[in-house]
Amino acid sequence: MKPIRLMSGFLTVGGWTFASRILGFLRDMAIASMLGAGPVAEAFLVAFSLPNMFRRFFAEGAFNMAFVPMFSKKLEGDESQEKARVFAQDAFAALGSTLIVFTVIAQVFMPALVLAMASGFAGDERFDLAVLYGRIAFPYILLISLAALLSGLLNATGKFFAAAAAPVALNIIFLGALGLGYLLGWDPGLTLSWSVPIAGLIQMGIVWRAAAAEGFRLYPRLPRITPEVKRLAIIAGPAALAGGVVQVNLLIGRQVASYFEGAVAWLNYADRLYQLPLGVVGVAIGVVLLPDLSRRLRAGDTSGGRDALNRAAEVSLALTVPAAVALVAIPDALVTVLFQRGAFEISDTSATALAVAVYGLGLPAFVLQKVLQPLFFAREDTKRPFYIALASLAINFGMAVGLSPIIGFIAAAWGTTLAGWGTVLLLWFMSRKMGEAAQMDARFQNRIVRIVLASLAMGAILYGLNAILLPLLANPAWKLPVLLALVGTGMVSYFGIGQLIGAFRLSEFKRNLKR
Repeated sequence: MKPIRLMSGFLTVGGWTFASRILGFLRDMAIASMLGAGPVAEAFLVAFSLPNMFRRFFAEGAFNMAFVPMFSKKLEGDESQEKARVFAQDAFAALGSTLIVFTVIAQVFMPALVLAMASGFAGDERFDLAVLYGRIAFPYILLISLAALLSGLLNATGKFFAAAAAPVALNIIFLGALGLGYLLGWDPGLTLSWSVPIAGLIQMGIVWRAAAAEGFRLYPRLPRITPEVKRLAIIAGPAALAGGVVQVNLLIGRQVASYFEGAVAWLNYADRLYQLPLGVVGVAIGVVLLPDLSRRLRAGDTSGGRDALNRAAEVSLALTVPAAVALVAIPDALVTVLFQRGAFEISDTSATALAVAVYGLGLPAFVLQKVLQPLFFAREDTKRPFYIALASLAINFGMAVGLSPIIGFIAAAWGTTLAGWGTVLLLWFMSRKMGEAAQMDARFQNRIVRIVLASLAMGAILYGLNAILLPLLANPAWKLPVLLALVGTGMVSYFGIGQLIGAFRLSEFKRNLKR
């Protein structure tokens, strides 16, 4: 993949992810206003997390990390597109058949799944609501996992538009359903739950049509256990275990939160804030970088792979380190403006803001994971990420469970953040044996120090300005102007200081945007 094509793919994925995250903000603002951090909100959030957790385990985490490199090699090698299509069809059938069976089993054992996710719900109204909502929403896993496979196929062919645009449909459906439900008096929990599988069907339809247009028209059928499918399963196995460990990490945090009334919702709203920069930068880098590294390694282009890795890390940190500093410096202002209205009270704002600040400390680590993991997956190495994930699990469990009796629900956020940094350190240490392709070049080492300095200077400016403007947030008419003033000041100060001290060149950002 040429540098221009790589950056074009990054901008396409990042742009659509940004749109999806903004719509996600609007969705969560609507949920917070209507439901606050009450039992219906917590029950729906746990129910919605069930298919999403297993989606990341089956499709985005394990299956796609094994599928994309194998599929990419077929496209770049001597094999014809028809053979690549047959392989994709076999993978599509195997994944679909597995998930149909899994969905049926989940419907039967939904009460047990809810307890596994949030045992603190036992004995109150949240449990029955979560079981009901979970049974309605769970078929989403089948639809979105097949959509993830088709998205991986499209990304491997260099077609990023449909795969990046499809997730926007989920938030559009949610917002439309909430608005219609409000006007017609529908039950908000049931409205949200039924929106989930409908959105999944639309998302799969978008990427299926795009894949068919590229010559990959895949249909449901009984699976065939071919040698290629067996190899896919063997490679995906350790990645599935690693993905399972990652999901257990999330599960630990949710279990801890379920024992504190309102904490499941607080952590979810905080998660939405740090997921914006993580999605726009980290996910976009990961999606585009994996196929590119797979091609370069197959072609023996070590120096090109190293340059792609370093520029991905450089761009990622140039955009996410300042975002992390801002989340730590002004979390109260962000949460007050975005969520504090209707059923979402001042006490909810304080708790959510605390979680935002803690997650902000881990944001650079979450992004660096997206940059470093493709080094392993592009080599079809899924075992070492599994061992690293086990270490991350131990860190998270020790922090979240061990500290929760002392510091309460926020222990869950601390566990996530510290486990994220532990994962990055282990990924970096294990990648040192990969030779030149995994080394940080002089330009990256020089610029990262300056990026951190520019971000800290921006954070100091934001903190001081926030202290001056904070009284104005009590007036609803001033909320948005204050937030815009903070965001504008942060952007101007960061990019100005960064340009001045050589953290980056603004001309590079402009050139990449034109590309």
